Amino acid sequence: MFNKGQLAGLMKQAQAMQDNLKKAQDELAFVEVEGQSGSGMVKVLMTCKHSVRRVTIDPSLLVADDKDMLEDLVAAAFNDAVRQAEEVSQQKMGKLTAGLPPGMKLPF
Repeated sequence: MFNKGQLAGLMKQAQAMQDNLKKAQDELAFVEVEGQSGSGMVKVLMTCKHSVRRVTIDPSLLVADDKDMLEDLVAAAFNDAVRQAEEVSQQKMGKLTAGLPPGMKLPF
């Protein structure tokens, strides 16, 4: 099926792809996304590695006596940020794995 030269070439390509994937994953720790809820009244800034950098709550929400609503808005903003982080991660990683057959996993 493969001779030694072809197999060595494939292994070299696989190692290069694995190195590129690792580099892309490391870069995601520095890519930030912002999730929002309540028309921007609650904002969550996080990295694509799900490290939360900042939570911003509009002061008008702090004077209201609706604790449940505020909790729901914070949860929704977090969920929005997580969705955005996943989208960015999939786009970045998808570019690197575009040529792989379905179901093939790295590392080999």
